[in-house]
Amino acid sequence: MTHQNNIAITPKLVADHGLKSEEFDKIVALIGRQPTYTELGIFSAMWNEHCSYKSSKKWLKTLPTSGPRVIQGPGENAGVVDIGDGQAVVFKMESHNHPSYIEPYQGAGTGMGGILRDVFTMGARPVAAMNALRFGAPDHEKTRHLVSGVVAGIGGYANAFGVPTVGGEVEFDARYNGNNLVNAFAAGLADTDKIFYSTAKGVGLPVVYLGAKTGRDGVGGATMASAEFGDDIEEKRPTVQVGDPFTEKRLLEACLELMATGAVIAIQDMGAAGLTCSAVEMGAKGDLGVELNLDLVPVRETEMTPYEMMLSESQERMLMVLHPDKEAEARAVFVKWELDFATVGKTTDDLRFRVLWQGEEVANLPIKELDDEAPEYDRPWTPPKAPAPLAATDIPQSDVADAVLALVGGHQIASRRWVYEQYDTLIQGNSLQRPGGDAGVIRVDGHKTKALAFTSDVNPRYCEADPYEGGKQAVAEAWRNLTATGADPLAATDNLNFGNPERPEIMGQLVHAIKGIGEACTALDFPIVSGNVSLYNETNGKGILPTPTIGGVGLIPDWGKMARTGFAQAGDLILLFGAPPAWGTHLSQSIYMRDLHDRRDGPPPPVDLAHERRTGDFVRNLIRAGRATAVHDLSDGGLAIGLAEMSIASGIGAKIAQARRR
Repeated sequence: MTHQNNIAITPKLVADHGLKSEEFDKIVALIGRQPTYTELGIFSAMWNEHCSYKSSKKWLKTLPTSGPRVIQGPGENAGVVDIGDGQAVVFKMESHNHPSYIEPYQGAGTGMGGILRDVFTMGARPVAAMNALRFGAPDHEKTRHLVSGVVAGIGGYANAFGVPTVGGEVEFDARYNGNNLVNAFAAGLADTDKIFYSTAKGVGLPVVYLGAKTGRDGVGGATMASAEFGDDIEEKRPTVQVGDPFTEKRLLEACLELMATGAVIAIQDMGAAGLTCSAVEMGAKGDLGVELNLDLVPVRETEMTPYEMMLSESQERMLMVLHPDKEAEARAVFVKWELDFATVGKTTDDLRFRVLWQGEEVANLPIKELDDEAPEYDRPWTPPKAPAPLAATDIPQSDVADAVLALVGGHQIASRRWVYEQYDTLIQGNSLQRPGGDAGVIRVDGHKTKALAFTSDVNPRYCEADPYEGGKQAVAEAWRNLTATGADPLAATDNLNFGNPERPEIMGQLVHAIKGIGEACTALDFPIVSGNVSLYNETNGKGILPTPTIGGVGLIPDWGKMARTGFAQAGDLILLFGAPPAWGTHLSQSIYMRDLHDRRDGPPPPVDLAHERRTGDFVRNLIRAGRATAVHDLSDGGLAIGLAEMSIASGIGAKIAQARRR
């Protein structure tokens, strides 16, 4: 076999690794020579869009990320928020869009596995999961295949792992025909004084590989996720990882048991870019070097090259820095759980990332530059054009009853029971609300009255028409859905799904959406504590709708006074709260216009954040006082669909008179 480090580094090879020529020139300048083939792979893994956020970092820094309850904001595996009584909720949302389009079952399943690892890497036991799914038109040739594979993949992984899926979204639009979106959310509970981080500390300490063996699946997965699709999509199938939820469950139990021994100094899951990213991030954060010996890495395939081992994204793996005097104790834990445990390296004081293989050094790179010197672009962007308002004469009139029936039976509003009934929504025994309402709710195990609420929201139509208002609206709807259960909205995670950022109009969508999200989070005291950016969601130049998904988490002090979507009993008064003076006049960008009249023009409804907050606080106080028994936010379909959904959820009808203002 030709030694891979003798492979010539050509411009085509550089381009195949997703690196621009100027980025390669920067690499050469940083290390003072041409990189080896393995080193080129390492740089491509660390400097791709998926891992480095090089197009979005400038704008993500503008988001509010702190608050009185925030223990850990962005920058770790997941965000951490204090919920009182010495406990914290740990949560994050992340995309697995590209893999799920190529191989729906494994792509969606490993997306679920990855987000669960992000949570238990922090020392938290996962207690809830959600997913936000967007597919092409229902009659598109690939939609049925993608939906069945993605839903089965999520259910197959989460159900076997043992975490309840408490909520989420499923949406269909022809703009996702070429790129479906799979955004996975997970939340866990941990003690506030037992949170684990990824910063390595101490020189000469063992770097330990834990979990499943390394294979060739997922090699180059992060780089694949940082490029748009073309006609060669089927050739990308080997870049998709293969998951095993039963191994992940054992890894969870082993990690939590090991953490309790005090042996763990730092821990990082092997997700995107696998062994490379986990080792580099731990060392760079701790201002330490790392030396790895690939001869010690457990593998499941023969003759794996250093390149393959460093870039493999095989699932259910962890990397830790351990106290050396507790190494034997730690090994015993993993032997008990029948998982691999191998000391594969050590921390050093030279700020170098060194990789050894068969007695030879195949990589020797500056570790801080690998992590910190990734390109950060201020990409050119053009402000989105404000759509012209629709005149009253532009609004087609329909019979209200016919319109409601058509919308309730349409693909946007129709029940998603056929999806969430494939998920285990009750495992762990703490679920208080099934999916289908405004937010999923679970009891905080061990506490008499406390509960957590979870929701996922965005309206991509609004975001395309006006990304700034659409970003605000996504945050406001998440805040509103949590409030509808009686929860205090605590914090959010975001999953920003957009097309190619090298197109100024797409970059303009991203910039304005982030501005809207930031303004809304500030006004509502709803900080962003974790998240993910997924760009290049395009196929042959056709991009998705801009989809900045917001995952929200709220705290209910007494779930005995929690509100639900369905009417509680016949004879109750139905009240409409928060409607502005011009209520009932905004129909542009509505599903009424899109689905019944094939119109997508006009602006989305504007968001008055101060009014949003006053209304939400008022409704929450009514719920806490026991005066509001059923609450539902109004979004797609407006008042008519909101009332229909409350009736359907309860089996109780409603009689509505002309609204009177007071």
